[in-house]
Amino acid sequence: MSALASLLRRHQADFGPILPVDLNAPEVARLDFTAANPLVVQADLRATAAFEGLIVQLLEARQATIGVGGYLENRVIYRRSPGLFGDDAQPARSLHLGVDIWLRAGTPVLAPLDAVVHSAQDNVGFGDYGPTVILEHELAGTTFYTLYGHLTRRETALLRPGMVIEKGGTFAEVGPAPENGDWPPHLHFQVIADLQGRVGDFPGVAAPAEKNKWVALCPDPNLILQSRHL
Repeated sequence: MSALASLLRRHQADFGPILPVDLNAPEVARLDFTAANPLVVQADLRATAAFEGLIVQLLEARQATIGVGGYLENRVIYRRSPGLFGDDAQPARSLHLGVDIWLRAGTPVLAPLDAVVHSAQDNVGFGDYGPTVILEHELAGTTFYTLYGHLTRRETALLRPGMVIEKGGTFAEVGPAPENGDWPPHLHFQVIADLQGRVGDFPGVAAPAEKNKWVALCPDPNLILQSRHL
């Protein structure tokens, strides 16, 4: 376990929710986007409406209204954006480094800990993050970052580096398609130890062969979320 992961585990009582919903509730279910799920393998995900229909189908099958999952999941869904997640010049990226929470657009996004805005950027492009916010936190003398992808353009545009966000404060909303990178509405939540000089963006998907490198940089977001479904 990385030093940051150990720190987050020791301070779990200090974190607030990142959404105004209970991620331990019975109406929350873990969704599987790997090749082990035949519904995902057979689906044509290039059309966002069809992808959203798949999300609804997966949730209804679990009698759920909110879907969660994805950390270190080797996913097949990135085939919808091959130019973004791999091509002949680089290995395909399919290992997900954050947790996705699939729920309605417009849901407020909250800071889990006191923070300052590190950066905010609209990462446009089919299958990209869309509007993205990175918050900087300090905990027991250690600086780390949390990333929020697929947000609303209007709210994200109001943020500036250095703005203070108190724990529990609303700073963004879950975005709709197509402005959220053209995905079914969901929040991508990721924890990052070192941004490596990046601003407004950070890889959320990695090549499976580089798993150990990325796990050290991006520990399990459920150390903050603390959902029994993850």
